[in-house]
Amino acid sequence: MKKLKLGLLVLSVIAFVNLNAQEKKKFKIHTVAFYNLENLFDTINDPTKYDEASPIMEMNESLRGEVYKNKVKNMARVVADIGSDATGNTPAIIGVSEVENRQVLMDLVNDPQLLDKDYGIIHYESPDKRGIDVALLYQKALFTPIETSSHELLIYDDLTRKRVFTRDQLLVSGKLEGDLMHIIVNHWPSRSGGEARSRSKRVGAAKLNKRIMDSLQSIDPYAKIITMGDYNDDPTNASFKKALKTTADKKKVPLKGIYNPFENQYKKQGLGTTGYRDAWSLFDQVLVTKPFLDKDYSSFRYYKSGIFNKHYLSNKHGRYKGYPLRSFADGGFTDGFSDHFPVYIYLVKEAEETKPVEKMETETKN
Repeated sequence: MKKLKLGLLVLSVIAFVNLNAQEKKKFKIHTVAFYNLENLFDTINDPTKYDEASPIMEMNESLRGEVYKNKVKNMARVVADIGSDATGNTPAIIGVSEVENRQVLMDLVNDPQLLDKDYGIIHYESPDKRGIDVALLYQKALFTPIETSSHELLIYDDLTRKRVFTRDQLLVSGKLEGDLMHIIVNHWPSRSGGEARSRSKRVGAAKLNKRIMDSLQSIDPYAKIITMGDYNDDPTNASFKKALKTTADKKKVPLKGIYNPFENQYKKQGLGTTGYRDAWSLFDQVLVTKPFLDKDYSSFRYYKSGIFNKHYLSNKHGRYKGYPLRSFADGGFTDGFSDHFPVYIYLVKEAEETKPVEKMETETKN
């Protein structure tokens, strides 16, 4: 993946909006990201959860403390790195999944690699049978939460008709440097039992996601909404194309529609965030509503999307070469990261200051 240098990114945005050649405008840029942290559990047995089945709890008790410390450090390294080449900063906002509780998030944001960023945490306990939740981290200096809520997903097994307890969807409304936006963090039901048998559960999750967005758009049709997560579905699956009605063409997004910048990365470029049985899936995505696509840069707009797959995040050898270097495998700790690559988008906004630019250079990547 090419690295985007801040100066070049600014210039490529300038070229995109066709500003007057005599005076080139400067832009602020922030990263909004999502990362599945792969079983970020603590070392304490919680009798209210099935956390004893987590990889760290299955290890010898004498090893857990050191493994946990290294796991947190590795997660912090990745979070600190996402988008930093372009922005010179860690993500302004990052959604995460597969976290056990608020304490593991506190340990993460207090890691020396992230401590000076002063991340706030928004987290609710969900009824997931494994005890894993989603959460949102945000830099307090950049983002101000206004309202938060957790939305329960009611789904049932097709055969037994018993309820399937899974992750809630987290909604956070707030202002990124004064710009109001709404962020939904998702971790949809897995493909356990096979994609076809489990499909209805993810379609149910998509319908809940759509209801949340509809409720926001009924108040303000121009609401700026970001929905992100590990969807356990690819951009071309029914949950996206039929339930959410996403589109990969910016020009065809209707007023209350949803743009999925990762669909073409999956269909046309064959990219993915997680691998299984010699095939890539792009389960991790960040989607935006139409107001993020407007060309008025007086407030934050969508600029680019990407999969954060730097070399150190991948297996270097063997059968899984190129796949994400996961933290846990074969009953032990690999000193790796996650079985998913993170994903991100850049948001840009016109800065007040302007200055001439002598030479136009661009380095872009869709």
